[in-house]
Amino acid sequence: MNIIVCVKQVPATHKIRMDPETNTIMREGANAMFNPFDLYAIEEALKIRDRLGGKVKAISMGVLQVSEALKRLLILGLDDAFLLNDHMFAGADTLATAYTLALGIKTIGEYDLILWGKQAIDGDTARVGPELAEKLKITHITNVCEIQEINYRRIRVKQITDDGYKILETSLPAVITVGNTLNTLRMPSLRTFKRAR
Repeated sequence: MNIIVCVKQVPATHKIRMDPETNTIMREGANAMFNPFDLYAIEEALKIRDRLGGKVKAISMGVLQVSEALKRLLILGLDDAFLLNDHMFAGADTLATAYTLALGIKTIGEYDLILWGKQAIDGDTARVGPELAEKLKITHITNVCEIQEINYRRIRVKQITDDGYKILETSLPAVITVGNTLNTLRMPSLRTFKRAR
């Protein structure tokens, strides 16, 4: 099972600086952390790989300092990490972000499943995951709280809705966005520390 997890770095403090000319967030040199919802997507990807085998790769779009943060994800046990970086990406809206990530994912190669956090805490739109699925022309399911069954052809999930829950099933490949009720994050092991080094 080849799984790609899309991760985003978000400002770690409420002191966000804005560029007065472009009205975009100034991310260079800012304290940052990974979007918390994305960490749950990473954990779920690792759990699936533990059961079915395969590879888990992370992809992110951001400034160069994100590359160091991506290396730290290898400590959790990811197999590879990719950073899409260009000054032309600055100030990208959700559609431009989805387009750029779709091109990056196509470059990485084969995938069965793409996992995301349900939304980024700095933008809160929850639109990039579904937009990415549209760009890749594959199915997406949002706001998943449980992956009930997965094999190389299909996935069945429990989705949180305004009225309760739905059980949905789709063929793979697919994009799934997850929340923080999906799992408990694992601690790094000595083996993954050594591998990441």
